[in-house]
Amino acid sequence: MTYCVAMRLNSGLVFLSDSRTNAGVDHIGTFRKMSVFDNPGDRIMVMMTAGNLAISQSIRQMVSDYLSPDGTSIWTASSMVEAAQIVGESIRAVYQRDAKSLEQFGIDFNVSLIFGGQIRGERCRLFQMYSAGNFIESHDENPYFQIGEAKYGKPIIDRVITPATPLDEAAKCALISMDSTLRSNISVGFPLDLMLYEQDSLAVRRFASINESNQYFQMIRSTWGRQLRSVFESIDNPVWNAAPEMTTNVLSSEGNLSQPVRVHPPATINGPNTQTAPMQTLAENEARKAQY
Repeated sequence: MTYCVAMRLNSGLVFLSDSRTNAGVDHIGTFRKMSVFDNPGDRIMVMMTAGNLAISQSIRQMVSDYLSPDGTSIWTASSMVEAAQIVGESIRAVYQRDAKSLEQFGIDFNVSLIFGGQIRGERCRLFQMYSAGNFIESHDENPYFQIGEAKYGKPIIDRVITPATPLDEAAKCALISMDSTLRSNISVGFPLDLMLYEQDSLAVRRFASINESNQYFQMIRSTWGRQLRSVFESIDNPVWNAAPEMTTNVLSSEGNLSQPVRVHPPATINGPNTQTAPMQTLAENEARKAQY
């Protein structure tokens, strides 16, 4: 499996991906899932993939080589939307070529992508792309996309990220999101690829490949865990069956008690003393034997 996250901010873009692929618990592979298509000074585009590795690698190659009927390629597209359409056409081309053969072996055409970047003359843009080749674009109401094992790292992003978040703070948030995922899901693993793109730079200036011993990531991991425990311990415990005059930390009150849905025992079950009767009968039998 995988986990990739990308953020579109006022100041630029953040991309983060893991590199683990699994073919079973005893067969773990490492393949980098972030690809950068760049022509410095003119355009920079980043693609991250999740799903079937063979399909995603085929799509990456197709994107690089694809020419539309009018001769347009990802290298000559006039806008990021046009470039995203070329990625979508590449997905459909791989589907037409491979999907039926894969189906014969019981393999679904399973792939999802994040694609974003900037072409000179327009703003940064970010898209999430699907197996059908269609896509949606990030806007201020939803400034990030995730693919793969998204659920573990989503809460921190929802609480922190807005379009106004600075790039370095967004990178910190993305790494915390990844750490949460790494701790909860064995199918996501090191090394990580992290790229920060500054709006209008049209060049790769801030990129890091992060392994488990990376000093900053270890600081993030230990500090986040310690601070979470500290915040958790500082929260008061709930008050149960509180008196009516109590107004603080009340989870349940005496005047408003609720009850669970109860499943009653069958009629043949007489209650907690059902096991005493056989013991009494045995004792009575032993007493009778002693009389003879």
